[in-house]
Amino acid sequence: MSAELTKTIQDLGVAFETFKAENDKRIKELEKGKADPLLAEKVDKINKDISAISALKTQLEAIEKAVARAEFPGGTGKPGDKARMEHAAGLGKWMRTGADAGLRDLEIKAAMTTQDDPGGGFLISDPVKGPMQEVLSAQSAMRRLATTITISAMEYKTLVDQLGETSEDATETSTRNETDTPTFAEVSIFPKEMSAKPKVTQTMLDDPAFNTEAFVGKFIGRTFAAREGTWFWKGNGVTQAKGINAYAKIANSSYAWGSVGYTIGGHATLLNNVDKLFDLQHSLKSAYRPGSTFLMNDNTLLVIRKFKDGDGNYLWRPGLLTDAPDTLLGKPVAIDDYVDDIGGSKYPIWYANFKEAYLIVDQFGVRMLRDPYSSKPYVEFYTTKKTGGGIVMYEAIKALKIYTS
Repeated sequence: MSAELTKTIQDLGVAFETFKAENDKRIKELEKGKADPLLAEKVDKINKDISAISALKTQLEAIEKAVARAEFPGGTGKPGDKARMEHAAGLGKWMRTGADAGLRDLEIKAAMTTQDDPGGGFLISDPVKGPMQEVLSAQSAMRRLATTITISAMEYKTLVDQLGETSEDATETSTRNETDTPTFAEVSIFPKEMSAKPKVTQTMLDDPAFNTEAFVGKFIGRTFAAREGTWFWKGNGVTQAKGINAYAKIANSSYAWGSVGYTIGGHATLLNNVDKLFDLQHSLKSAYRPGSTFLMNDNTLLVIRKFKDGDGNYLWRPGLLTDAPDTLLGKPVAIDDYVDDIGGSKYPIWYANFKEAYLIVDQFGVRMLRDPYSSKPYVEFYTTKKTGGGIVMYEAIKALKIYTS
């Protein structure tokens, strides 16, 4: 664990203790019929500081994991290392000079592809892919929460049992009864294309001290992370991945497969909603609760962080160990600023086993075209990748809906 991450965890603990002490003072003043605006302002500032520190902790943890996973050329002892290193070197030379020097053959030799891409361009290698994935892991909440797979085909298709597995106890001589007939639903996800176009001056490319691959990788990582954030939350499913909030929602009492069930959660201030958080949590079937997570944006969390249970304990707790998440009602809470703010007829809080509920499908290969002509004196690197996503298990996700007023 880095020194920066250690200090961040310590800062988080100190900030939360300070928040609790000041917020308790604010509550006591309100109980006396007083309202100290300066104290309220102080509590709100500390509250926002906690969110910033917690977000930094999450990013640092994701970066450390991404760096540990990244297979940068350098002799790992794995079969194919030499071919991957040759491809990485060839890609770097092409990015700087435009000379491909048989880069397509190097792709095939490194087992990155077996055929030409009619769209042109070259597959990026680890020195670009590593920084890109580092940023995606740090910034994309849904990539951390959902299941992600990579395919080489144009479509991912599978069947999901709507009833779940059914069985019965049996002995050697007992009668075998009929179990429920599985009802299967087909799930089909088509990855859709997104693109980024970082620019670098030729002077920078000519500088041997400038890390072109890392610079470009981080740029496209930031661009793709922002695009994915929109797609995975409100994407239309036609030219984009299908976002969670794009699916039909229905009250839990009338729940049907193909829609997301919701709990009614009070008025638009959310201030009478402590009990509804428990209702939301228990609306999810117990089989999906292990591995479940609350999801909301940071504005909503600033409200939730002030909530206490009947014994005066704060419902939100910071994660004060490495890889220990912040929790709400004992379950991890994640932040995604694409989720709705609190408001009438909005869905500001979600509770789900996202690994079961949502699937992200990446098509193999991120491709890059070098363009030194369109934006002189810059060299543009037109980069494309294909990603899809959608709900695959509707029973594994629930939402909290706010009243209209």
